[in-house]
Amino acid sequence: MTSRATPLYPASAKEMGALGQCLRDARLRRRFSMETVCARANLSRPTLYKVENGYPSVAVGFYIQVLRVLGLLGDLSLIAKEDALGRRLQDESLPQRRRAPRKKAPAGGSDGEA
Repeated sequence: MTSRATPLYPASAKEMGALGQCLRDARLRRRFSMETVCARANLSRPTLYKVENGYPSVAVGFYIQVLRVLGLLGDLSLIAKEDALGRRLQDESLPQRRRAPRKKAPAGGSDGEA
């Protein structure tokens, strides 16, 4: 069975590469070797290489394992946290309250003078 390359839009591929670079930088700042991260995340060195290079064919679970080892798992909750477009779409679909038209006051004076 042959493996297929996962097609990505150029902007998405750029973001994946940036994510991989951030993970590599975080690993180096912590002075963790590739072997250390591989052992703690229970993944192979070629897989970690692919994660750090932003390969789209790597399962998201491996990215999560690397984030956990680097102590960055909390950053995962920030993904799609602020969904401005989704909230606007949701707000547009909310039912609009409709009020009955105002009744017009009678033409005569109602202040009690006769």
